[in-house]
Amino acid sequence: MRFQGLDLNLLVALDVLIEERSVSRAAERLHLSQPAMSAALRRLRDYFHDPILSAHGKKMIPTPHALRLRDALRALLTDVERMVSLSTQFDPATSQRRFRIGASDYLSIVLFTHLVSELEQVAPGVSLELVPPSDAMAAMLDQGELDLMITPAEHVSPDHPSELLFEERHVVAGWAGNPLVQRPLSEEDFLAAGHVAVEIGRLRPTSFAEKFLREQGKERRIEVLVSSFAVAPEMLVNTRRLAVMHERLARAYAERIAICFVEMPFGFPVMREMLQYNRTRSEDAGLRWLIALIKQVTDHS
Repeated sequence: MRFQGLDLNLLVALDVLIEERSVSRAAERLHLSQPAMSAALRRLRDYFHDPILSAHGKKMIPTPHALRLRDALRALLTDVERMVSLSTQFDPATSQRRFRIGASDYLSIVLFTHLVSELEQVAPGVSLELVPPSDAMAAMLDQGELDLMITPAEHVSPDHPSELLFEERHVVAGWAGNPLVQRPLSEEDFLAAGHVAVEIGRLRPTSFAEKFLREQGKERRIEVLVSSFAVAPEMLVNTRRLAVMHERLARAYAERIAICFVEMPFGFPVMREMLQYNRTRSEDAGLRWLIALIKQVTDHS
């Protein structure tokens, strides 16, 4: 469809090109071939009489005009998404909708591995895009770039609705051959041991567990620092290191690799994992269906 000579399909391509700053990454994200994405960029350049992306060394940088266009473009695409979501009808058996969800790799393992198998049965045309946590996630939700965000209660935005998904305990995990996790762990041994820790982002650099430990002054020797919850268990094998870990994640990995876990040696708060969506999506029938399915899978996993 064209509007004033512009193929409206190119608007999505323009948005992704500006965000990814790469023809190949934009093509991968939109499931297009690289030549097709290059052709879309050429057509955008011809229409707007602007390079859109300019080469600077090995990098592609959006032009000032492209960045100005993107402000209006994001508002337009958000309005279109909102209009589509207003439909009161949603049939998961026939829908081809793609949901974009902000979630950590911890949730990918303990929740979404179960959800995708359920989706294959009840909604084979529905697809998911999981976006890892970042400093920009709250802004992405606010701008309508995410359908849903799953995050600890401490990081929930006050500007949008949220719902409790589940509560999570933390435990201390270690290699199955580590004598420290063969018996109840003392706080003294916990603090004296080497640790694997997870930190995410730069502006908000701590996980729920790390934030609590720092606030309580629980100083310990961090020997390995990773940015992925899924990597931390692997770093424990054949070492005497410990890691504070979500209990669901520890249970999942204890079935796969040689780790085990024990109770925290001191009081530790329960983490409340929340679902949050943009306030404009409150009546989105498809999103309500997905939230209900996520809760159902959580209750049985």
